[in-house]
Amino acid sequence: MKPLVRNAALNSYVELSQSLGIDPRALMKSVGLDPVGLAVQDRWISGAAVTQLLELSAVASHREDFGLLLAERRRFANLGPISLVIREEPDVRSALGLLMRHNYMYNEMLRSRVSEANGLTTLKVGLELGEAMEARQATELAVGAFHGVLRTFLGARWQSVTVCFTHSAPKDIGTHRHIFGPVVEFDREFTGIVFYTSDLDTPNTMSDPLLRNYARQYFDSIAVSRDTTVLDRVRELIEVLLPSGRCSIEQVASSLGVDRRTVHRYLAGSGETFSSLLNATRTELAEQLVANPRRSLTEVSGLLGFSGPSGFSRWFREQFGSSPREWRVGRARQQHSGEE
Repeated sequence: MKPLVRNAALNSYVELSQSLGIDPRALMKSVGLDPVGLAVQDRWISGAAVTQLLELSAVASHREDFGLLLAERRRFANLGPISLVIREEPDVRSALGLLMRHNYMYNEMLRSRVSEANGLTTLKVGLELGEAMEARQATELAVGAFHGVLRTFLGARWQSVTVCFTHSAPKDIGTHRHIFGPVVEFDREFTGIVFYTSDLDTPNTMSDPLLRNYARQYFDSIAVSRDTTVLDRVRELIEVLLPSGRCSIEQVASSLGVDRRTVHRYLAGSGETFSSLLNATRTELAEQLVANPRRSLTEVSGLLGFSGPSGFSRWFREQFGSSPREWRVGRARQQHSGEE
């Protein structure tokens, strides 16, 4: 199946795009992504769509360094729950190892490995997209993010031995030199970061031994398995695709890198059909969205994938026994009564 990534992969994308004078909403919609969905950082989205979005953004902004500019805005907390654990690890080696072992929790495209020889450590970074496509921006984002993590532990003045890319140099390498220093190289045989092995044994000054066990226990309680079920993936993709108006089994199958019959077979094994899962997901989202008075019912209709309010109203009445407007008023009265 094609790899997915968490919404957190696009953290600060909207702000960066707007600062460069391009329309993030239009670009996201062009690749089937929902801008509103970015508010949910831990939701899965198509890795290929993210990769394509970064390439289109680089072209639209006339910035060959778009992915790297996005990496520069990364913060340690953008790693999500795992950041709480690795910040308590005793040294850089342990923290980096933990991050690499669990990269599937936030980015299924990412492939990284470390090797040590002659006093040097090589952190190789790659992406597996499931299809042939340009991925320069996503690659530079990944390398920049790893580089930023290392600097978090080793200090802002830390300098690697070299940072390598297999692709050619951009016309202007100013941003690359600003982030990586004068050691950045292009047209190399691998993509990654080379640094002194002794850096791995640097103590983690952020670590608190008293918190380490608590952090590990918390992480173990929320860590997802590599064997996330197809049912979970389909449900999350339905949530992502509904606002685009293109939520079909064909689109879901394409995002997963399989054909529709395979999706049907997987769902049947869980006692579900695509229609039943779509309706259940829609119903759950409708209850949340209609209850929010700040959203117009026309907007809710679009977020749930309906072509117009009338179709949404008919469906809603079948599910909830009243019109969306009546249900919203009733819910508001219930909440008001509960507060008295």
